[in-house]
Amino acid sequence: MARIIFSGMRPTGKLHLGNYLGALENWVKLQEKYKCFFGVVDLHALTTGYDKTEDLKENIKEMLIDWFSAGIDPERSTVLIQSYVPEHAELHLLFSMITPLPWLERNPVLKEQVRDLGLKDNINYGLLGYPVLMASDILIYKANAVPVGEDQVHHVELTREIARRFNNLYKNVFPLPQVKLTKIPRVPGTDGKRMSKTLGNTISISDSPEKIEEKVKTMITDTQKIRLNDPGHPDICVVFTYQEMFNPEQSEEISAGCKSGKLGCVECKKRLAQALINKFDGFREKRIYYEKNPKIIREIVIEGSKQARQVAKQTLDEAKKAMNLDYE
Repeated sequence: MARIIFSGMRPTGKLHLGNYLGALENWVKLQEKYKCFFGVVDLHALTTGYDKTEDLKENIKEMLIDWFSAGIDPERSTVLIQSYVPEHAELHLLFSMITPLPWLERNPVLKEQVRDLGLKDNINYGLLGYPVLMASDILIYKANAVPVGEDQVHHVELTREIARRFNNLYKNVFPLPQVKLTKIPRVPGTDGKRMSKTLGNTISISDSPEKIEEKVKTMITDTQKIRLNDPGHPDICVVFTYQEMFNPEQSEEISAGCKSGKLGCVECKKRLAQALINKFDGFREKRIYYEKNPKIIREIVIEGSKQARQVAKQTLDEAKKAMNLDYE
């Protein structure tokens, strides 16, 4: 029996290079060995963006276009929208009844969000409880493994705790999903800070060749390399960090040329821009097709959500029966 994976993304629109390397590229590979459920987790988007929903539909569409253009195959994976599968929310409610509050209050990721978003004493119920909703996302499909970076391990551990507590209280319904660590390189923004749409320092995987060239030209380089022939320091240069990620075949040559002063920053950036353009050439062609045929996207996720509901309903029925909530 194929092992099951669930993974999801909050819909924020077109994906940038960090999203691609951090998740999407890996998802495409996982389809080869696992039964995959990939979710647009739009309910999670409401935990911090409940007052900014005017772009939600467009963001969902743009993100899905990126998914399918990058290689997510609806013939091999089930692609769903979280709010189209209400079983997620109902299982979340059941889990919330057995989850001790201290488990949520000590969540390190929550503390970071509160700090970064300046929420302080303005934490809503949904934000505090989002790890419980995440647990329901994973367990409603009885996922055996969850691909995450090290910063998300805590969430999977909490999911395991919730599953273990449920199984001990009632009946052995849920598997204890394993962490499937993904090697996620931190992709810096064009300014060297963390890549973020809010900071305006992203390169989108859907950017045109012209836009890629324009953005790469603005990238900061080694501040100690002032003149063309000055020896550079690749280890502190954002452009070289990108070369290692997206142009590994030339990275050693580029490093040597930079250190010797034979390779200037302008030429280095030209090589990077071309590598990025080549990397996503086929992707851009597929994206044009989906942009012209948005109905196909909608049909895929409606059908995928229906298929997901069949699995989710069966799991929810098992959970409710274990809790003696079936009155037939």
